[in-house]
Order: sequence, then C-alpha cells, then structure tokens
Amino acid sequence: MTIPAIGAVSGALPSLPTLPSAGTPGIVPSSAGGDFGSLLAKGIGQVESAQNTADSLAVKAATGDLTDIHSYTIAATQASLMTELATAIRTKGIDAFNQIMGMQA
Repeated sequence: MTIPAIGAVSGALPSLPTLPSAGTPGIVPSSAGGDFGSLLAKGIGQVESAQNTADSLAVKAATGDLTDIHSYTIAATQASLMTELATAIRTKGIDAFNQIMGMQA
C-alpha cells in the first residue's frame, strides 16, 4: 500500500481562506467599509465552495465513483472547520455589536 504525497491529495481541494495583514504590501487600511464587506463576501463564498466540494465528493463516495476516500475525508473536515470558524466570527461580531450598543453616550 502506498500513501500519496500530501501535495497530491491537497492539490485537488480548495485552499483555506487567508486574510491579508496590514503589513502586506499593497494592503492599505481603509475606513471606507467596502473592503470589509468584500472580504466578508469572499470568505462566505469560500465556505460555500468548500461545502459544495465536500457534498459532491460525498455523493461520489456514496455511489462508488470515488476511488480515493481520503479526498472526501479531507474535504469534509475542511468544510466543517471553515463553517465553525465562520460561526465563531459571526458570534464575536454580534457580541461586539451588542457591547457597543450597550455603551452609554
């Protein structure tokens, strides 16, 4: 039994989203607000893409068309982690909003 190289398995899966840091060349902090919205939409799109990939691989695994079950396992775990991260970010955002709204002027 041979184990495929990591690059062979992970090359077929979408990469995890990365957020640019303020020190990244070409990234200038802005107060416009449009940047946050586009990053949020991009992140949600990547979560949806990961879930769709995991779903399609699950169907292939169930019908017997998937020869490498590891790719499904990796895709399902990746989609689950991305969903958990998005949920945690949403919860922190709501908590911050509620805390700001509770401040007295």
